[in-house]
Amino acid sequence: MDHTISILVENEFGVLARVVGLFSGRGFNIESLTVAKTLDPSLSRITLVTNGDEQIVEQITKQLNKLICVIKVVDFKETPYVEREMTLVKVSVDERTRAEILNVVNIFRAKVIDVDPRSYVIEITGNDGKISAFINLLKPLGIKEIVRTGKVAIQRGTQVLIDSARGEVVELKGKAKKEKVS
Repeated sequence: MDHTISILVENEFGVLARVVGLFSGRGFNIESLTVAKTLDPSLSRITLVTNGDEQIVEQITKQLNKLICVIKVVDFKETPYVEREMTLVKVSVDERTRAEILNVVNIFRAKVIDVDPRSYVIEITGNDGKISAFINLLKPLGIKEIVRTGKVAIQRGTQVLIDSARGEVVELKGKAKKEKVS
């Protein structure tokens, strides 16, 4: 079963290598990985997808929490969340396929972001199901190349991993237990 895990870390040299090293050192696979700074430039948020049963993910979470650079770890399995991925698809275009490709682009609310006489580069954002369906429809029309960002995820509603306005890490379950982030 896939698990989407969000990790709030200190934004410093080597942190990503330590997190990834934890996975590879224990034989866990990372299916998808994205990293970016938060509103607080001293913190980064890692969103990763891994595959495993509850026991494996619990072990991963405990090991991540032991790393000094890790501030907060959340497995989104227990909380409602929204996830998206952005994909760029380069397709071959000719007189016969041009209209069909543009119809698929419109149906999926994608965007043509580069036009060449013989190819289009198309941008699509959505969940894995939407992107897979889009790719499956374009395959017979001539996909040349695909680039995917990996998933990003955020809790639904008012729950947050970090309250950037206050500089506080927020506990997700029960009463809000807040720790000051320096």
